[in-house]
Amino acid sequence: MKKVLVANRGEIAVRVIRACHDLGLDTVAVYSQADSEALHVLLADEAVCIGEPPSAKSYLKMANILSACEITGADAIHPGYGFLSENANFASICESCGLNFIGPSHQSIAKLGDKAQAKAIAKGAKCPVIPGSDGVVETLEEAEKVAKKIGFPIFIKAVAGGGGKGIRIAENKQEFARLFSAARTEAEVSFNNPAVYLEKMIIRPRHIEVQILGDKSGNYIHLGERDCSIQRRRQKLIEEAPSPVLTPDLRKKMGEAAIRIAKAAKYYSAGTVEFLLDKDKNFYFMEMNTRIQVEHTVTEELTGVDLLQEQLRIAQGSELRYKQKEIHFDGHVIQCRINAEDPANNFAPSPGTLEYYVPPGGPHVRIDSACYAGYTIPPYYDSMIAKLIVHGKNRKEAIQYAKRALREFHIGGVHSTISFHEHMMDNDDFHANAYDIKYIDDLLDNGYSFA
Repeated sequence: MKKVLVANRGEIAVRVIRACHDLGLDTVAVYSQADSEALHVLLADEAVCIGEPPSAKSYLKMANILSACEITGADAIHPGYGFLSENANFASICESCGLNFIGPSHQSIAKLGDKAQAKAIAKGAKCPVIPGSDGVVETLEEAEKVAKKIGFPIFIKAVAGGGGKGIRIAENKQEFARLFSAARTEAEVSFNNPAVYLEKMIIRPRHIEVQILGDKSGNYIHLGERDCSIQRRRQKLIEEAPSPVLTPDLRKKMGEAAIRIAKAAKYYSAGTVEFLLDKDKNFYFMEMNTRIQVEHTVTEELTGVDLLQEQLRIAQGSELRYKQKEIHFDGHVIQCRINAEDPANNFAPSPGTLEYYVPPGGPHVRIDSACYAGYTIPPYYDSMIAKLIVHGKNRKEAIQYAKRALREFHIGGVHSTISFHEHMMDNDDFHANAYDIKYIDDLLDNGYSFA
């Protein structure tokens, strides 16, 4: 592996390019016409335009990406997150073209990307799973029988779902038929696959995910958990580690369960096993993300392990450099996602030109971003401006560093979610860990303003 094409954009493309350069690998950036002046284009050794601004005509265009590999002589592809990162067909095509896909095998992606199959794998690995249907439910009649058995409220979830799409919550049997049909329709439109399954809704859980690494020789470690419970409409806003609600014993059990799932799927590369944790501290498998996560930075700061470098090494056939006993957690880490959205206007997207962009600095602060003053945030993609990561000796100290860094963060020309994060760092419930995945939605539904 000598030259890596980064099949992505934004801050993750910048992050991958930096990791490649640290390992002495050449890089190729691909970009749409809207991203011609993007930072990842400037930092890569080579860059190739792959199409028009809409992602369907550029970053999702497999033929154009593979052509860019041929033009530049790239022998490996890193998909980042989003776009084609969890597309088993793309991984398979890369493999058949002799390109090193920096991620798991296409077989693992296919198994774990199908939520019904993933749940069966978790069950077989003796990991607690949320009660629900045994795989896909094909008809309304079948679905109603399962719903009666497991009881309401019930999630109706797209098998190929992601990003909160293809999900409906049925509170009772009267609305079930309508929502079952709606979920199937949205799944068909969003994923070209109408298949859905049913799952018992865990009331007000925490969202806990475990980072794992596995190599091609069958060695595995977990790198602890991240608490991602501060969300809006199922989109993560704040992530932290360690979780303030986990005991060492529970952390050990969840980590071991995550490794068992990865082993059962013959998984290698970086991956994340996501769990729901109920009020009684029972955890349940939710899904596995077969890629690097947006919030991988939290784990990197907590453990000192460079997850992107490890991904690259594993793709080259190297065995893991770490044993489980060598993974230690240092202090407390919090990440705030700074997005180009207007918190005072229901978090409406706010694309546009950054008239000024002054990120914070100083001790204990990390910024991952692809932005700079004068850069135009296009309307075609996600609205992330930056990830602000702070590292303290404990949670209280990390919150204080976050407050300082947010105060220093100055962005002009677009709205941003800085004010939201400032509110949260002063929020009594956040300080007291008295929240769950519905906390922010409840505040907004009750008219709370983060302006």
